[in-house]
Amino acid sequence: MRRNLWMFWGVGLAAAALLVLPSQAGAQEQTAAPAAPAQPLPTEMGYAFFQRNCMTCHGNPDAAQRAPEVSVLRQMSAEAIYAALTTGPMAVQGQKLTDEEKRRIAEALSNQPLGIGDSGDVKNMSNRCASNPPMSDPAAGPGWNGWGVDEFNTRFQEAKGAGITAAEVPQLKLKWAFGFPKSVSAWGQPTIAGGRVFVVTDIGYVYSLDAATGCVYWSFRSKGSMRNAASVGPVKGQGAAKYAVYFGDMKGNVYAVNAQTGEQLWTTPAETHYTARITGAPRLYDGRLYVPVSSWEEFSAKADGYPCCTFRGSIVALDANTGRQIWKTYTIAEEPKPTKKNSQGMQLWAPAGGSVWNTPAVDVKQHAIYFGTGDSETEPAAKTSDALMALNMDTGKLLWYFQDTQDDAFLVFCDEKPTENCPKKLGPDWDMASAPILRNLPGGKRIIIAAAKSGNVFGLDPDRKGALVWKVGLATTPPDSNGILKWGGAADMENTYLAVSTGAMVALQLATGKQVWNTPLVSTTVPNYPGVTAAVSAIPGVAFVGGWDGVLHALSTVDGHILWEYNTAQGFATVNGVPANGGSFGSTGPTIAGGMLFTTSGYAFFSGIKPGNALLAFAAN
Repeated sequence: MRRNLWMFWGVGLAAAALLVLPSQAGAQEQTAAPAAPAQPLPTEMGYAFFQRNCMTCHGNPDAAQRAPEVSVLRQMSAEAIYAALTTGPMAVQGQKLTDEEKRRIAEALSNQPLGIGDSGDVKNMSNRCASNPPMSDPAAGPGWNGWGVDEFNTRFQEAKGAGITAAEVPQLKLKWAFGFPKSVSAWGQPTIAGGRVFVVTDIGYVYSLDAATGCVYWSFRSKGSMRNAASVGPVKGQGAAKYAVYFGDMKGNVYAVNAQTGEQLWTTPAETHYTARITGAPRLYDGRLYVPVSSWEEFSAKADGYPCCTFRGSIVALDANTGRQIWKTYTIAEEPKPTKKNSQGMQLWAPAGGSVWNTPAVDVKQHAIYFGTGDSETEPAAKTSDALMALNMDTGKLLWYFQDTQDDAFLVFCDEKPTENCPKKLGPDWDMASAPILRNLPGGKRIIIAAAKSGNVFGLDPDRKGALVWKVGLATTPPDSNGILKWGGAADMENTYLAVSTGAMVALQLATGKQVWNTPLVSTTVPNYPGVTAAVSAIPGVAFVGGWDGVLHALSTVDGHILWEYNTAQGFATVNGVPANGGSFGSTGPTIAGGMLFTTSGYAFFSGIKPGNALLAFAAN
C-alpha cells in the first residue's frame, strides 16, 4: 500500500495551529529552541501538519480573517515560528500539538533546523585549513563535477579520472570522516573539483574541504536546506572570482558563490510558488544553469482546507554569470484555472503537478536537454506527466516527450481516506524520477536511457524524436508508490547499471535492453529491508551503490559479483571534531576522482531507516 512510502507519517496527525506573524519577531528570534526529542520524526512531516490544518486561513483569499500568506511564513526563522506556537499569539492553538509537532511545522515552513545557529560555521570548526591557496582549474584535473560527472548523466568515471582500478577496490579504506553539525539527513552528493570537495547539507551550510585531508576552507549558509549536488565552473563579471559553485535550496532559490572564498556572488528564485523546492541538481553547461523545479504540494493537498492545486514543475535556464533568467518552461503548459469549490468553500484549481526531481542531460548534437517529470496532482493527468521531455537549449521550446504512465493523478494519503480534493481515479505515483542518461552506440547511433518508478526502463532514440528502441520491465508485480527505480543508474560504453528498490542491482545492454546480470543485495542487519533506491556510480569494471541498511556495495560490471562492501551505519571519529554517524543511502551515489571515493551517509526521508550526518572519504592506499 502507498502508506508504506509514507510510514513515517503513521502517527496520528493532531490539529495544527494557525500561525500568525509574531508582534515582536526580534525578541522571539532569540527564544531558545527546545531540547531535541529522543526519537525525532522527519522534518518533512511538518508539511502534512500544515497543509491539512492551516491552509484554511493561510493562503485562502476567502478566509473570514486573513492570515499571513505561506510565502511570508517561509521567510521566518524556525525559532520565530516555534515561538508563535508555544509562547506567542498562537500558544492556545499550539496546546493541541505535541512539542515535536510544533518543531516539525517550524522546521518544514522555514526549511531550517531549530537551534542550528552558527554551529555549522567554519569559524567553529577545529580543522580549518592552514591556508587557502588559489584553486586550480576544475576542468584540468580529476574531478566529479555535478550530479552525473558529465553533461550526459552517465555517472561513469573514466579510468584516468578515477585513479582507482577494479583490482584496487577491495583495498579501499576509510581515510577521513567529516561531521555535519546537528544534521539529521546527509543527502547532498559530494562534488570533486580542483582538489576540493564541495558538499551541500540539510542544515543549510555548504562546505569546501581539501579532498586529501578533509580540512575545511570555508562555509556558506543559504536560506534553506539543500539536498542536491553542486557544480563548479568559470564565472565572469564577478570581480576577482574566477570559479563559482552553483546549487539550489529547498525554498526554490539558486545560488552562485565564489569557489575560492565562499562569498555569495548572486542568488535568484527559480520559482516563487510557496511549495517550490530544488531537489535535482542544476545542470551547468556552457555558461548556463538548467534548473529543475519540484514541489511539496502533493504531500497533503488532499485536505479539504487546502486550495488544491496550483504548482507546476518547470525547467529554468539561468545565466551562470549573473543569475538572470533566460527562459522558463513549465512541464504542464496550461496555467492552473479555478474549477470548483469543495464543501468547505475552498476554491480548487487545475491542472497542476509534473515536478522535475532529476538533473537534465545535455545533447549538444540536437541542441536539447532531457529530463523526467513526476505525476499530475489534478485530473485529467497531463500528457507530459510521468514522461521524458526534450526542450531546445536556447529557447526552452518543447521538442518532444515520451510518456510512461497515463492517467497518473496522485495526492498523498488519498488511498487511505479520500476527500473532495482527491482525484476520483487515484494514480499509482509512478514518476519518471531517474536522471536520464545519453550514450553513444556502435555504428554512430545513440541512446537515451530513461527509467521510471513503474519499473520500466526505456531505450529511446534522440535522433528520431525519442522513438522507442527497446523497453524492459523490471517489476515482477505492480509496484506501490515506493516505485521500483528511483534516482538513476550509471552507464559505461556497453551496459547501464540500475538499483532496484526490491533489493538488487541489474545490468542491461545499452543497445538492446537485454539483461546481462541480476545480483540480489540482501541485508543481514536490517529486518524488512526496503532495498536500494540510491543512484549508481561506476568506474571501469565496478559499479557502486548504497542500500537502505547503510552498506555501500561495489559490484563487478562483468558478472555482478560483490568486490567490496563497507557498513557506513556506525559512528565515526571526525577530522572536525563533530560527532558523526552514518546511516541509510536513499538518493545520492558515491563520487570517485583522483584515487579517492567520497560519499555522504544518512538519509532520513520517506521510509529512511537510519538518519546520519557523515561525509566519508576512502582510498586504496
